[in-house]
Amino acid sequence: MKNKKILIFLILIVAVVGGLSYVIRHQGKGARQPEVYYCPMHPTYTSDRPGTCPICNMNLVKKEITPQMPEARQGDKQQRDICLMHDCHKKLGGKPCPMMVVAKEGETVTCPICGTYIVKGGKLAANKLLYWTDPMIPGYKSDKPGKSPMGMDLVPVYEEEFAAPSSASVPEGYAQIMLSSQKQQLIGIKTAPVEKKKLIKTIRTVGTIAHDPELYQAQTEYIQAIQAWERAKQSNIPEIIEQSQKLAESSRIRLRHMGLNEELIKEISTWKEAEHSLLYASPGEPVWVYAKVYEYELPLIRDGQKLKVEVPANPGYVFEGILRSVDQMVDQETRTVRIRAQVQDPGGQLKPDMFVNVTIEVDLGEVLAVPEEAVFDTGTKKIVFLDNGQGVFEPRDVVLSAKVDNFYELKSGLQEGDRIVTSGNFLIDSESRLKAALEGMGAGGGGHQHGQ
Repeated sequence: MKNKKILIFLILIVAVVGGLSYVIRHQGKGARQPEVYYCPMHPTYTSDRPGTCPICNMNLVKKEITPQMPEARQGDKQQRDICLMHDCHKKLGGKPCPMMVVAKEGETVTCPICGTYIVKGGKLAANKLLYWTDPMIPGYKSDKPGKSPMGMDLVPVYEEEFAAPSSASVPEGYAQIMLSSQKQQLIGIKTAPVEKKKLIKTIRTVGTIAHDPELYQAQTEYIQAIQAWERAKQSNIPEIIEQSQKLAESSRIRLRHMGLNEELIKEISTWKEAEHSLLYASPGEPVWVYAKVYEYELPLIRDGQKLKVEVPANPGYVFEGILRSVDQMVDQETRTVRIRAQVQDPGGQLKPDMFVNVTIEVDLGEVLAVPEEAVFDTGTKKIVFLDNGQGVFEPRDVVLSAKVDNFYELKSGLQEGDRIVTSGNFLIDSESRLKAALEGMGAGGGGHQHGQ
């Protein structure tokens, strides 16, 4: 009897252990998912183990598997399956793609893993298979699946990949691109908003204290011509009046050609004699400073601007002056224009032909500004990449003006609040140009694709 009880007890223990092992074994089998590794720069390459990409030698990244989403109901035309990276459409041996989501017509869908934009409003395009291609071979097409000449699995291209809206503001030779958050992190993308900033442009140049006998002589002739014309008016002889007027006008044109503006010439006409400071220094009298600014700085220069002058002979002391005129001629060799300013010299420290440093501060006011590092200069145009959110980047052709420190004044192309790329735009530029080139070659320019 005792032996019978022991036998029954042992049978019960074996049954319990066997049942537990069966449950554990089947639960583990159902929960385990195959691991997939892919190249962030070449999503077409995948592997079932860690390693490096055979194309670019970049470390493979493990693909995070999300819980399986419910499938669309049969006959439900308001829903359809959309793959987050490509349209695999259950070509995995009857198993659903682990990156599938279900989207209703007109709704916006984003990747639950990285937030990448997938579908945005509008009617979903018909899921028509166009051809098979290898993304690494521009222009390569096939009417059936298989291997490419590089040995890669061909990926399908569907009609909906061409249904993405394009912006009319995208410059020629560029295209909108979509980058996952992982790729953005690898590239090192940073963004910043377009904001209004108070910009003060500082123009620095060098000049000399004027020693200009030619201008002194021209001023003297003009003053004398004006005085002679006034006397001729009292004679009531038309011929003398006309001749005196022509002489005064000729002297005025000479001063205008030398760079003096009409306001300054009108002021000279009231003088009794020309300025002696053009020949020698006179303590207490203002002196003329001649300096040159570059042609591209001319839009910022105007008569009446205040400026500061410093001389090596008296370091730390600043002389203040006013810009009186801008020459009419541009130097063909240096592409510069001469400016003339009157500077106060109460102590008589400034001598003719003395070298000086000139500083002009131009208040541009509060204007829209973009960081210097956000601007990609192609040589013929200036491109800024707009972050539309959810991984979509759009190139914009912008018009810029003065550069102040590390910012450009923005004239057109963007609006206040737009987020633009400030780091990593070189790689985005390459990606955008490549996509535009592929679209031009008929390789399709749609969404991202990865291997099965």
